[in-house]
Amino acid sequence: MRAVSWPWLVLLVLAAALVVAVERPRVEGRFGATARKARDRERRKKQLRVITPDADSDEFVRSVQADLDALPTVEERDPRT
Repeated sequence: MRAVSWPWLVLLVLAAALVVAVERPRVEGRFGATARKARDRERRKKQLRVITPDADSDEFVRSVQADLDALPTVEERDPRT
């Protein structure tokens, strides 16, 4: 097997760099940070449940009231003072 000359090696390296540059967005879309966030969001969405108005309405009202009571409040000032 004959040795490969340096210009062909440079072209091979450039071609490999071009392939990596072109395929990078697709690979990041599947394995990158945004893909991880999307997978985590899908996992959280699967755990959600829909509460119908008929079922558990008292529980829902109590839950909403407890959430509203837990919110921090700010006293409003009179603009004339």
